[in-house]
Amino acid sequence: MILAVGGTFVYFHFISGPTPAPLSLRSAGATGTPGASATPNAAAASSSMAGTWNAGSGSVVGYRVKEILFGQNHVAVGRTSAVTGHITISGSTVTAGAFTVRMATIKSDESERDAQFRGRIMDTSAYPAGTLTLTRPIALAPLPALGDIKSYTAAADLTLRGHTRPVTFPLTAERTAQGIEVSGSIPILFANWDIPNPSFTGFVTTQNHGVLEFLLKLGRS
Repeated sequence: MILAVGGTFVYFHFISGPTPAPLSLRSAGATGTPGASATPNAAAASSSMAGTWNAGSGSVVGYRVKEILFGQNHVAVGRTSAVTGHITISGSTVTAGAFTVRMATIKSDESERDAQFRGRIMDTSAYPAGTLTLTRPIALAPLPALGDIKSYTAAADLTLRGHTRPVTFPLTAERTAQGIEVSGSIPILFANWDIPNPSFTGFVTTQNHGVLEFLLKLGRS
């Protein structure tokens, strides 16, 4: 047992590398400081954002779940870039939005964890897609200037493992020279979506909840 605990500590802290940081907005500027990609100005703020904006390259969706292996705390992180979808903006309001993720493409740093995720946990053969559909408009007024980061609240229907539940969550958005970047996270109580507890093999235990996180990079179609 001592060897197992010691080996687990060494693996988590020296071999597997640091846990990926939560997904968040990152500037396109060289300094990496939010808002460094452009200088806000009134003209940029007033220019139209109307139209359809599609998820493109650089978009990422994933999960974060706290787990304990042989007494060692760890955060399991799985991610995918296989996300499609769009938002529609009319005037200064997001009037619609829907996104789809191919669940079987979500991967972590552990193949055994991924097999459990695709199998008994999310059953991706029976439920291949996870979806998020906005159910309430999001007011953007006043329109943000380039480089500005704004906070909003979104309401949506989230479908996981064949079950659809309403969710309300905060998000942040930045208007960039390339488009719009949106980041946020949604707490997930597994039982609400009939998701089995991820604990497995008798050695790994997890909490009864996790977080769905996303970073969407949207370009005008």
